[in-house]
Parts: sequence; structure tokens; C-alpha cells
Amino acid sequence: MKNSTRDDSTPGAVTGFASRVIQEKLARLGITDEFDLVLHLPLRYEDETHLYPINDLPENKTAQVEGVIIHSEVMYRPRRQLVCQVEDGSGILFMRFLNFYGSQVKAYSTGTRVRLLGEARPGFFGVEMVHPKCRIVRAGEPLADALTPIYPATAGLSSEPIRKLIRRTLQRWVENGDQQSYLSETLPDTVLRHYRLQGFRDSVIFLHQPLPDASATLLQERTHPAWRRIKFDELLAQQLSMRLHYRQRRGHSAPVLLNKSKLTTALLESLPFELTSGQKKAFAEISRDLAACHPMQRLLQGDVGCGKTVVAALAMLQAIENDCQAALMAPTEILAEQHYQKLLGWLGPLLAPLGVTIARLSGNQKKKQREAALADIAEGRAMLAVGTHALFQEQVEFGRLGLAIIDEQHRFGVHQRLALRMKGAKAESVPHQLMMSATPIPRTLSMSYYADLDVSVIDGLPPGRTEVMTKLVADTRRDEVTARIREACHAGKQAYWVCPLIEESEALQLKTALETHETLSLTFQDLKIGLVHGRLSAQEKSAVMESFKQGEIQLLVATTVIEVGVDVPNASLMVIEHAERMGLSQLHQLRGRVGRGAEASICILLYQKPLSATAQERLKIIFEHNDGFEIARQDLRLRGPGEFLGARQSGVPMLRFADPEYDGDLLDNARIVAEELLRDHPEAAKRHLHRWLGRKSEYLRV
Repeated sequence: MKNSTRDDSTPGAVTGFASRVIQEKLARLGITDEFDLVLHLPLRYEDETHLYPINDLPENKTAQVEGVIIHSEVMYRPRRQLVCQVEDGSGILFMRFLNFYGSQVKAYSTGTRVRLLGEARPGFFGVEMVHPKCRIVRAGEPLADALTPIYPATAGLSSEPIRKLIRRTLQRWVENGDQQSYLSETLPDTVLRHYRLQGFRDSVIFLHQPLPDASATLLQERTHPAWRRIKFDELLAQQLSMRLHYRQRRGHSAPVLLNKSKLTTALLESLPFELTSGQKKAFAEISRDLAACHPMQRLLQGDVGCGKTVVAALAMLQAIENDCQAALMAPTEILAEQHYQKLLGWLGPLLAPLGVTIARLSGNQKKKQREAALADIAEGRAMLAVGTHALFQEQVEFGRLGLAIIDEQHRFGVHQRLALRMKGAKAESVPHQLMMSATPIPRTLSMSYYADLDVSVIDGLPPGRTEVMTKLVADTRRDEVTARIREACHAGKQAYWVCPLIEESEALQLKTALETHETLSLTFQDLKIGLVHGRLSAQEKSAVMESFKQGEIQLLVATTVIEVGVDVPNASLMVIEHAERMGLSQLHQLRGRVGRGAEASICILLYQKPLSATAQERLKIIFEHNDGFEIARQDLRLRGPGEFLGARQSGVPMLRFADPEYDGDLLDNARIVAEELLRDHPEAAKRHLHRWLGRKSEYLRV
């Protein structure tokens, strides 16, 4: 049935030739209508166009052979398996199935001609294929004349029926004349010519039905012009979506927060250090945004220890100078408490003469303290509120919120970030929002998944910071590590010992913080040892951290709760236990807790053998690099955007085909074309967005 378009008409649901059961399985793959089905593109291709003689089979490479089964038997040693001998005149190949049905035993009987596709390897019996793709054929049956597409599948629905569904859908579109409208061109001819892009319709059909002479290499590597067109279109849709949301936000109004240079100048003069050029540049960009009449949506990023907090403090003062409140939300109690203490030290003396206070809100506060803080925030006595997710709970009411700052923004979901922002939203305006991230975001992600934000980067570290030396040490050399700690602490320095988990996990074989604390207390009976972990109350954590900061504790045993924000300049040695279990970002964050003073600092990564290939690569990267941006780039390469982005993906159109890291040229072009379409061809932009995002185009409110 013809409706009207995802471009100009809308393809119907996958009905008629697909049962309800099949439709449910397709839905699991994100396929709800025929257009989704046609855009369900192959994962890879199999070459069934050529037959190899068994004697000439290449090793460890997928190849196809044809022969007759000369012996078939179910064997029970070393385990139950179906073993068939296949002969083609040049040699004999063994075909083994470890999981099989009775029907297969019957089908693969002696005398049956089969065509096998798989990897040949030396085996116990001779050259063998284990679980090959096996098809019963007649002698002389023609070979495929083109590569066979293999599609992403799901339980109960393999690639073959999906391929048939797609072929039938495309055939029907041709017969009904729907192909032109459903696969119509959304881009102007000028764009196609300038960027040498293949037609959309031809690209889609080619990927489902490659021509006989198609390059298997270009298709597998996804560098064929047909793949490049699909990837360009997807990147373009993402850019259009981001740019539209960016424009929509600029359509809202926000409090105009002018830089009056009173409180901000007073803070700069009171600090015992001067801002770096990177910090000055970042604050200038933020200050300019705050003075605009539309809401700022800016990401402030930089490496661990680059000094983002002082830039955020300047932004808060600019809001307060304009009689607006500022709120700072942190992901953990420890970080929120540290921000509160730091801001109290920096801003308290400047705000006290004005009769203004700084409020702190956390989930573990006593009722009286909490009620007092809530009243101060609601009545405007507290112009600055610092806290955890407690800040966006229902009972928190701001008098006049002008700026919402979210630290370690990747740890909060889209809805949490939106909730804080909406706290200050009035009918006439929306507060400005600044997000801070100590997990540097590679340029390609910044240009794609973060294209809706303005980004400020603080490059370089404050003077006096030393580069941390990283050492990889096997668990078997633990005695050397403890000797190093004793030496450092006796010399007046402090150290961290980081354990990943609180509760024993046999599967991961990780030492618990509690056991480690007990063991280290016996080892270092001459040292004062503290313990901090997630199970402690906020007050207990604060007390331990304060003792460590004051130098009363020499060795702090901790879980990864100290991952962000903790700043103790005298701590110059860190041991991270079971470093092989941790991600790159977490290791880099933890390492950033040392090297905050002028003293040379060391981070020892204790690992347990044997190491997996991934763990080996992670440890090699963290050992070789101190630059957070390079580490982030390598992390992205290892994990891919979905995992790297974490919470943000719940609010952003994820890419299925394009990879910003490898398709950088297409991304650059898509950014240019997005601006061009929105400016000169708004209808084409609308059609393109509708095709690629359809009902998913309501993204990125925050």
C-alpha cells in the first residue's frame, strides 16, 4: 500500500510476506517498516563465486569447495560430533559438526554432493572445516555470479531469510514504481557533483546486490563509493540534527549576564597563581556566551589537572554579579565536598561582605542542615549551590538560577542534566549551561556527537605541575612496591593505594579495599593508614579525606571513589592494583590524582598475569602516553563511539555505518554541506533528516 514518503512518501510496515513472529524479530533489529529493512545493510560479504580444489585450499582464509561425501559417522570421542569425509578428485577434506541435529546426519549421508564454505585448518584427522556453511547441490549447479551479502541477524532469524525479504521488497518497489520515490535523491545535483557522490538509489541497490566484478576488498573495508555515499548521508543527517537543535536553542532567551569585572577581577587578584593562557581563553569564551541573550550550551574540556574548576568559579561570579544564582553539580559526594571547600576558600571572602552564602546539598545531609540549605537557595541568600544529583530533586527551588554547571558531565544521563537546567527555566528564559569533562573528547567525536555544543579546550597544565612517571609492575614484585611506599612516606610524602572493588569477586580475583587495608596495616605498622570507599557515609569520607589532606594519614587505601577531583599536592606516589581490569579513561583519571605538586610523582600499575590482548594494549597505551587527548583517541579506537560516549548516547543519534575516526574526510564534508543545505536548501535538509531519523529526530534537548 502506498502512503506518502519518509522522503515524500512513507513505506509501509513489513507486512504481507512477513509473519507477526518475523516482524517481532525484525523489530529487535530496529526494523519497523520497509525502509528500515532496505537500510539494513550487509555486515560483510561471502565469496561463493569460485571453487577451490581441496588440495589447493588456502589456510585460515574463507574459501569454497565442492565434493561428494564418501564417509559419514557420528563419533563419541573425544566428544560427540558428526564427521564427514568429502572428496573432490584432488583430495579429501574432513567436515566436522560439534552441534548438529538428527536431520543433518540423515542429509549428509554417503554419496551426497555438497558445497562447503569455511576456513580450512589442519586438524586431528587431516585438513578440516569445523561448522562450515554447507549446501547440498546437484552436479554442475551454477555458482553465484556475485558476492553474497551477510546481514546482521538475531536469535531465530538468520541472514538468509533477511536477504530474501530485502530482495523481495526491492523487487516489489520496482514493480510498483515505488523505488523512485522511496529511494529518491535528497541532495542537490551541485552537492553530488562537487563531492563526487554516487546516487543514493544506486548505492543502496549495489550494496544489497553487488555486481559480479565488484571489488570484495572495497566492500569489506567499506571504502567502495556505494558505502561512502551511505556513510556520508548518515553523517549529514547527524550534522543536520545537531545544527537544528543548536539553532533552536538560540531561539530561547536566557538571562543576560554581563562581565562587570568586579568579583571576577577580585578573585583573580586573590589567587596565589596566575591563569594559564588556555584558562584565560576558555573563560573569555564562556564570559562572552553568558553575556548573550540566548542560553549558553558549552562544554569545557581539558586534561586531568588543567584547572577547569577556577574557570567555572569565574563563570559563577559573573552570574552572581548579575544577581543570578549558579549551581554546580558533581557526580560523587567526595567531589561535591571538595568543590564546596575549594569554592568556600576562593569565593567565601568575596561574597561574605555582600551577605551572600554558598549552600551545599547532598543526599546524606541531616534534615536540619538540608532544610536550611533549601531555604537559603529558594530565598536567594545562597547565590551558589554545590551538590550531587540532590540538586535537581523536586523540593529544590531556585530563586533565580542563571547558570547550571555540571562537572564530569559524562557520568550523568541526559534526563539528569535536563532536570537541573529546567530548575531555573521560567516562562521567559532558560539558564545557561556549562558542562565540564576531564575525559578529553577526540576531535572527531567533538565534531560529530558533540556538534550541538560549543566547545572550549584548556590546553596545557598550570606551571609547577610535573609529568607523572608510569611504571608497569607484575603482581609478583609486590615486595618492591611496598619498599617504595615505605621509603616515600618516611621521606615526608604521601601515597595512594587504589583497589577496584569493595566486595570479593571470584571471577575477577580482585583484592577488596578492606582486605588490602588490613594487609597493608600489618605490613606498614610504622605508618598511619586511612581507608575510603563508597560504602562510607559522606561525613566519614570527608573526615578521611581531610585527614589525608592535612598530612595526618600517610597512606590512603581507596576504591575508585577518588577517581575525580581529589587534590592533595603532597601525594606523589600511587599504586593501582589490578590495573589490567580498568579502562583507559579511569586509569588516566586516577593517575591524575598525583603530580599535583612540584615533586616528581610516580604511578605504579600493578597487574596480574596472564594478560588478555586488550588489557596488554591498554597498559601499553597508558604507559606510553601522558596526554589525555591521545589516550582518549586510542580509547575510542579500542572501544568505539557507543561505549566511549556512555550516557550521552541515550540522547544522540548513534551512527550505524560511519565511523568519525576513519571517515574524517566525509565528516568534514558533511559539516560543510549541513550548513549549505540549511541555508540554501531547507526543504532538501528536511527530507534528508526525515529519511534518516524519521520519528527519532526529536533529540538533544540537553
